[in-house]
Formats: sequence, structure tokens, C-alpha cells
Amino acid sequence: MTTQQQPATVDVAQRVAAIWTDVLGPGSNRPGATFFELDGQSIAAVQIVAAVEEQLGVTLDIGDLFEDPDLETLTRDIQVRVEE
Repeated sequence: MTTQQQPATVDVAQRVAAIWTDVLGPGSNRPGATFFELDGQSIAAVQIVAAVEEQLGVTLDIGDLFEDPDLETLTRDIQVRVEE
């Protein structure tokens, strides 16, 4: 990873974490807690997908959230799409 890529990666991770926390609420930053463990429902999935698309320009399928990722897994998936 080059020095130029690292800040972009950190920025994406911070933005995804902010979206996750904004939508799923307090306590949603528990390490390893999955979307459904945090009481994620379809409306939350729609909100996360819309915010990721709006803020990061990445198309995320709502089904990705129904696979029950934790924040780290979702962030990695989004980072890969940002780099494409």
C-alpha cells in the first residue's frame, strides 16, 4: 500500500463506521457485533446502502447486509469496491 492509498483507506473506514453508528445507534461500535446482533432491520439496511452510495459513491446491494456482516467485514467489502 502506498502512502497515498493509506489516507483514502482510513477515510473510507471512518466514513463507513460513522454511517454504521448513525444508523444502528449507540453501542453499534462493539467489535465483532453483526448487523442483526445490533438489531439491524430492513429499514436500517436501506439507510446504510443509501448513505454509502451518497457519501462514498459505492453501489452496495442490500443483500450484502442481510448476509449479517460485522462493521469490519462491511468496511473491507466497501474498500474493495472503492478501489475498483
